[in-house]
Amino acid sequence: MTSNVGRRRFLLTGSLVGAGVLATACTSNSEETGNTNQQSVSTGGDNDKPGTKVTIGFSAPAADHGWIAAIAKNAEAQAKQYSDVDFKPVEPTNDINQQISAVESLIAQKVGALVILPNDGQQLNQVARKAMDAGIPVVNLDRVFPDKLSYRTWVGGDNYGMGVAAGHYIGKKLKDKGVAKPVILEIQGIATLPLTQDRSKGFADALKTYGFEVTAQQDAQFTVESGNEVAGNLLQAHKKIDALWNHDDDQGVGVLAAIKQANRNEFFMVGGAGSANAMREIKNGGVLEATVTYSPSMASSAIKLARLIAQGKGMADLVEKQVPQSITLASETITKDNVDQYLPLGFES
Repeated sequence: MTSNVGRRRFLLTGSLVGAGVLATACTSNSEETGNTNQQSVSTGGDNDKPGTKVTIGFSAPAADHGWIAAIAKNAEAQAKQYSDVDFKPVEPTNDINQQISAVESLIAQKVGALVILPNDGQQLNQVARKAMDAGIPVVNLDRVFPDKLSYRTWVGGDNYGMGVAAGHYIGKKLKDKGVAKPVILEIQGIATLPLTQDRSKGFADALKTYGFEVTAQQDAQFTVESGNEVAGNLLQAHKKIDALWNHDDDQGVGVLAAIKQANRNEFFMVGGAGSANAMREIKNGGVLEATVTYSPSMASSAIKLARLIAQGKGMADLVEKQVPQSITLASETITKDNVDQYLPLGFES
């Protein structure tokens, strides 16, 4: 991800499939009535049936990155599934002040709910709080607002879990190979973002269980160009490498290019997010052996949740009458063994 980007990925057609688990949680095709004990509760009915007309405002960074492009496409496609949703996206931008102004325009229009993926949660916290104070529920997507009063529900990926998944893959493989003091490199996205810090912590914590630690770490801003430059510098600085974790498959295009240019293949690499090109690299064999997911299907889920909240509904498969305050998607590890299963869901970098 980048300050211009948000974090990680799947194609439009796959996004709705990728959101399947959560979508199932949001809808129910039949009504069940508990009659075995007093704790059994009748669940909600079909939440996908047309209900009260609602307007959902949407704001996200500019789609100059594969994952962010998938986020915008998924949100729009999901909104189109509902005849009772009027979808109002504002112009995507990587300028903080412009995004604040765009959100303020949606507040002025008195939309029924807002879905916001902020360029920076800290800097957009105040305008999100303004929406909540005006009675407009905010579904905070991916980059979290620090003030819980600034959003009704947060939905996003498991950044710490991404790091843990990558750390376990690398740690186990090196341990099985009997490597005593491995050289492990880490290429982050944007170092100042909490999501990046969570990923790095999860990675370090997982490696620690194998007695390993990160040898060198550098951020690459979630761009292909920076990925290429940073990887080139790290390759020059380390004549022997055992493993590399790159946080983001979009910037990974540049990382892989640098590796190929340097003609280095003594190590293996793990990616992050689940892009289609990363999966193709995994399928073909080579340095990139795995990637850990961070699905942009979360945008589809955010629209579903915003609609339910605006209509005063809960998630039909849950006992509770309201949508939960926080929903975290799981991070999965894609390898050559299961890549064919995930490839149709990959977003293009």
